[in-house]
Amino acid sequence: MPELGPVAWPPAPIRTERLVLREPEARDRVAAIELFASPEVGTYIGGPRQREELERTMPETPTRRPGLFVAELGGAMIGIVTLDRRDPKHPVHVHPGASEAELGYLFLPRSWGHGYAAEACAAVLEWCAGALPGEPVVLTTQTANKRSMRLAAKLGFTEVQRHEDWGAEQWFGSWSRAVPPR
Repeated sequence: MPELGPVAWPPAPIRTERLVLREPEARDRVAAIELFASPEVGTYIGGPRQREELERTMPETPTRRPGLFVAELGGAMIGIVTLDRRDPKHPVHVHPGASEAELGYLFLPRSWGHGYAAEACAAVLEWCAGALPGEPVVLTTQTANKRSMRLAAKLGFTEVQRHEDWGAEQWFGSWSRAVPPR
């Protein structure tokens, strides 16, 4: 996937009321394995990965890359928020052939229902608005993922279109700084 663009990386940790958003560290490895092996987390993203495979293949320090933020609560990783470039060849875009910044997020099930994903994603969107001013951010989620659909609405994403992909109906939305959060 193409890099985020002309953005200085890594940024200073982003602090919210309850969270710190930062680069991955070695202490995140166990939580990262738990995240990617979770059947609940994997429900709408093709299923969980095998814990044994993750234990064998995940580096000591989970991969650091531009656009990847660890969401930390009380010194422990509870999830990740990502900003990646959408493949310009993908058939669904706000601007055909563009490579918009695309928001993604995965949180450990024990952190669900507390507003952490909304808090973390809102902070990353604000950071993105400053780092890439005027650029829309897109998000795709399965329409069956009601939690993710509610989060997209809460963050201020507006529907662009629905389409079929990966054997399921997908919701594709866009956010820009001009759209106030709900």
